[in-house]
Amino acid sequence: MIEVEVHQQLRAFLREQGEPYWHHHLTMARLVARALRLGRSALIQAGAPSGYHGRYRLSYLMPLLIWQGSAILVATEALQQRLLMVEIPRLRQWISRHKAIRTGDRWLEGFEGLLLASPQAWLSDQLAGGDRFPAGIPTVIDGVDDLETWALEQLTSRLGPQDWDELMQVCPGQADIIRDARVQLTRSIFQHPANPYDCYLMELPEQEILVRLYQSLQSPDLGFCGLPESWQQFREQFQAEEQLFWTEVVRRQGQFSLLCGPAEVASALESIWSRQPVVLIGGTLDLDPDAKIYRQRLGLGELTCLKFSPDRQHELIQLYLPDGLPMPNTPQFQSILMQEVRALLNATNTANQGLTVLLVGDVPLKAQIGSVLASEFGSRVQVEKTCLDDHGILVTGWEFWQQHQAVLPAPQLLIIATLPLPSLEDPLVAGRVAHYKRSRQDWFRLYLLPEALSELQRAIAPVRESQGVIALLDNRVNHRSYGQQVLAALSPFARINYVDASLFNQLEGLGIGD
Repeated sequence: MIEVEVHQQLRAFLREQGEPYWHHHLTMARLVARALRLGRSALIQAGAPSGYHGRYRLSYLMPLLIWQGSAILVATEALQQRLLMVEIPRLRQWISRHKAIRTGDRWLEGFEGLLLASPQAWLSDQLAGGDRFPAGIPTVIDGVDDLETWALEQLTSRLGPQDWDELMQVCPGQADIIRDARVQLTRSIFQHPANPYDCYLMELPEQEILVRLYQSLQSPDLGFCGLPESWQQFREQFQAEEQLFWTEVVRRQGQFSLLCGPAEVASALESIWSRQPVVLIGGTLDLDPDAKIYRQRLGLGELTCLKFSPDRQHELIQLYLPDGLPMPNTPQFQSILMQEVRALLNATNTANQGLTVLLVGDVPLKAQIGSVLASEFGSRVQVEKTCLDDHGILVTGWEFWQQHQAVLPAPQLLIIATLPLPSLEDPLVAGRVAHYKRSRQDWFRLYLLPEALSELQRAIAPVRESQGVIALLDNRVNHRSYGQQVLAALSPFARINYVDASLFNQLEGLGIGD
């Protein structure tokens, strides 16, 4: 059986190459091989920091290269380049079989090897019911932590400034009507108060301006206008049920874009999973080994689920979680937070702890903290920059940290101001919450909390690698019912009562983080 061959080959390869040890290499490789042989779908949570560094990739590449049938690997283009230049050549030198490998956005007739495709190419074809990827071909998707985001991007239509210009060129007879609608929308949209998100849900009067424009463009009295493709797509989406309509603005340029996308992706995705056996691989997708909430949000039915936990010996973090701090929504929180951050930085100032990262989700607060710390600690402090001192202090939001954490040194101290719960002040978050409420679903348990836990686990992955310290200053973890789920997401950890330089000197003495 392929499972036996994959197990033997991978074990021998790992021993020969001296690969970094990961407890679950062989277990995961056998599961992927079994899924290929039986044509059964599976969902694998590889855990962090394995998902962060992708050590698990050898565990799906080996069975894909040994498997004699056709297969598809869906991965980002950046990951494809890494696999084609590093992992795959090493494995092909080891394996006697030479499987044909291609990259592309479609399956070529007569091809019987391994095709590497981007999530955008694969999802766009699947969601449109296309035939660029034939049904029945086993498909491995890596990085499904981002699957919902990828799907939302494919299911969202956008009209930008250039689309208005194109519409006037295609429909010159209705140029005045088009211009008037654009002016009305501009005036209405820019009357909204500025917010940190630079986006707004479209109000009913704004939607009606668009409806009237479409009606005018189709009026026989004005002469039928063949709409550009972008306007046709937007109209189809605009008329569908359970859609969110919003605008993104660039205030300095006085420009806006109109967007329309689904409030959830499960209903669009659920039909594609039965077309072929799929193996979905991510870092940490759900606290539940069966990933019930994740599967519900992605339209996944029953399938084999496997979750690997971080290794307590090599991936333990030190957790500082003080009690008694004000709650984040109180007036006292900001000043006390600043005191606590200052105390942490001063207490560790003599330690050789390397990079310190301060995660602040609130945009105005992030800028304020960055300014105050820069006045006290000088050029060591940078706000969302990647050029840092060896002992720098990086003040950053969650998105910037997620995008750049793989190329920055692993921090020995990560200070988290508040949990990354999506803000109801974000218009898109409010729109999705409204959808859950209309459906009589638990919007906090099914949406806000899973988003926060996923973001949290991805953010701390580098600290697991260095077995560093996390200071979590959100007292809701101590006093809210969901606090236990937050602690479960942070596990394994050792709770500490204080943070000072001796802690980092001790870690350095043990050789951790070198």
